Amino acid sequence: MARASRLFALCAAALAVSACASTTESNTGRTATEQLLLARAAERAVEGLVLPLPTGSRIYVDEVYFRIDTSAYAVSAIRAALSEAGYRLATDRNQADAIFEIRAGALSLEQMRRVVGLPEMRIPINENLTVVSLPELSLYSRRDRMGVAEFSGFLYEARTGAPLGAVSPMIGRYRIRSHKALMVVSWGQQSANPGERDPGSSWKEF
Repeated sequence: MARASRLFALCAAALAVSACASTTESNTGRTATEQLLLARAAERAVEGLVLPLPTGSRIYVDEVYFRIDTSAYAVSAIRAALSEAGYRLATDRNQADAIFEIRAGALSLEQMRRVVGLPEMRIPINENLTVVSLPELSLYSRRDRMGVAEFSGFLYEARTGAPLGAVSPMIGRYRIRSHKALMVVSWGQQSANPGERDPGSSWKEF
């Protein structure tokens, strides 16, 4: 009886220690990889941005119609590209030579999966629409995850509103790719890495 009591006490102590060691993690709306895919796509979209105005012009970026998720990062990327191109940024539209009104066609994620074999399927088996899920049976599969950005805008004179030109769609894509053979062996780019501007070749990453 005493031995059983000691064993119970040891088990209780072990449970108490393990409970004290547990941690809690919070989850954001998007994973870090999803956020990085969007950020890299936005940066690629505005690379080499040039306006039909002389460099040195003072530009006010009007973002009132730029309504998308992560819009603050994309707007900042546009402002950075203008600054790098030699334009001056105005904090007030009344101090600007021109207004650059920007809009977003897209800033989102796309995912594509290719399978050599049978993909995962859901099959109704009776008139009550009972569904049976069949697992993937493949020799090889490939998963692409890509951030896609499309921005555009137009310019007008700050004081008179006279048109000064338009900026054709600025398009950016950033993709990572992973592979799987025989549904077991995985390699490739499983995630986007912070600070990385070029994901490289997915065939060489394990």
